[in-house]
Amino acid sequence: MATEQRPFHLVVFGASGFTGQFVTEEVAREQVDPERSSRLPWAVAGRSREKLQRVLEKAALKLGRPTLSSEVGIIICDIANPASLDEMAKQATVVLNCVGPYRFYGEPVIKACIENGASCIDISGEPQFLELMQLKYHEKAADKGVYIIGSSGFDSIPADLGVIYTRNKMNGTLTAVESFLTIHSGPEGLSIHDGTWKSAIYGFGDQSNLRKLRNVSNLKPVPLIGPKLKRRFGIGRQLLIKFPWFFSFGYFSKQGPTQKQIDAASFTLTFFGQGYSQGTGTDKNKPNIKICTQVKGPEAGYVATPIAMVQAAMTLLSDASHLPKAGGVFTPGAAFSKTKLIDRLNKHGIEFSVISSSEV
Repeated sequence: MATEQRPFHLVVFGASGFTGQFVTEEVAREQVDPERSSRLPWAVAGRSREKLQRVLEKAALKLGRPTLSSEVGIIICDIANPASLDEMAKQATVVLNCVGPYRFYGEPVIKACIENGASCIDISGEPQFLELMQLKYHEKAADKGVYIIGSSGFDSIPADLGVIYTRNKMNGTLTAVESFLTIHSGPEGLSIHDGTWKSAIYGFGDQSNLRKLRNVSNLKPVPLIGPKLKRRFGIGRQLLIKFPWFFSFGYFSKQGPTQKQIDAASFTLTFFGQGYSQGTGTDKNKPNIKICTQVKGPEAGYVATPIAMVQAAMTLLSDASHLPKAGGVFTPGAAFSKTKLIDRLNKHGIEFSVISSSEV
């Protein structure tokens, strides 16, 4: 990755959007981490200088850093103006893309990053978008030596790395995992910003195109070891896709959650894994090891997501020797499986732990 010659190590694109403002705060918070020996040059980017300035002023007030606005660069660019995206990407080592919905706005950013030698952390939760980007741009990104990491917010980082953590903690071979998500709210309940909900619905609602895309890509399926897990909750999932306005129970809004709602919310992601102890054959024997792990953290959408996104970016910058050797388009699990991202998340409030482990 290009580093020293670029003015900014990190650029938050879409910093004045609802999610972008929280990512901006998290980058600012990361810069004063007591374990950090020096601050990295960074910038915010978007269409309006005034809005970007207000986001920085709000972050400065919240974090008690009155000089923050003068320490951060401002880049004016527009998703509808490819030349401005190129100029932004030329100045960045890593772009944190917060502009969505991603099926409409993600590709121009990724294209500009690849063409101008910048890596990109994208928080799109739409699997068909990431797989399309992998099909179209993986080789181009690899040729440039840059990394495009999609779904790098709450959508995939706790889930991907939770499975990796479960595998690493099992004394044997992990063959199957089930995961269950619990969202905890405070007395004022939950709320989701309208943009986040739209991205989720686009992801759920495009399953047929995702199957077509996978057929075109000719990717080989992951080898199956041991018995298949039973499929669960199929009817409920289809109802959610068909009637999103009903099953959100009014939790999404144009305003998004209040600070009190955010502060009181949290999540728990529980993994139940099974597999085989070392030396046990997998052809005829039933799995003889079980393990339960958890990933716990703060409010998912606007606290955990910025933490995950920013720590993914810091991992790209500081742990390059443990990334895939060439660049390309990756999921978080594929990109970060050998890095210290789990350790970073543990230090920033997204905690991984083993609940139980036993032989059957």
